[in-house]
Amino acid sequence: MKIYFSGSISGGREHAATYQHLVAYLQALGHDVLSAHVADPDVLDREKDTAPRLVFERDVAWVHQCDVMIAEVSTPSLGVGYEYGLAVHLGKPVLCVYRSGLRMSKMITGNPAPNLKVATYATEAELERITFSFLESLTTVHV
Repeated sequence: MKIYFSGSISGGREHAATYQHLVAYLQALGHDVLSAHVADPDVLDREKDTAPRLVFERDVAWVHQCDVMIAEVSTPSLGVGYEYGLAVHLGKPVLCVYRSGLRMSKMITGNPAPNLKVATYATEAELERITFSFLESLTTVHV
C-alpha cells in the first residue's frame, strides 16, 4: 500500500522519534511510505535549499498518489493541517494520531468525515496497534 505519512517539520520536531518509529514500522509491514523523509532526523538540513514550490508540488502529488494517509498530529503544523485537509477532501482514508493528554484542534477531533479516524496513543506499542487495526480495516472485505 502507498502511504503518505505526515508529521511536523518546520512546526517543531519534538515528536521526531515517534515519526521514525512509525515510518520504520510501516516499512517493516511492507508498505511504501512516499514521504519517509519526514522521519529523517536531518530533514530540516536536507530540505533547507529546496524551493518551497517544489516541496508543495511534490507533497500534493504524493497525497494524490497515496492509498492512505497517516498523520502524527501531536505537534501543531500548518503543513500537516493542509495535507490532512486535502487527503480528507480527496476521499483518502486518513488516520490522525496524537499523544494522549495533549490538547488537539477541534478541526481534527470534530471532523465527521467517514474516511477519517482520529485516535490517541500513550505508547509506541499502542500506536502500532492503532495503525495496524486501521490498515487492516481497509483491506478487510465486508460482506
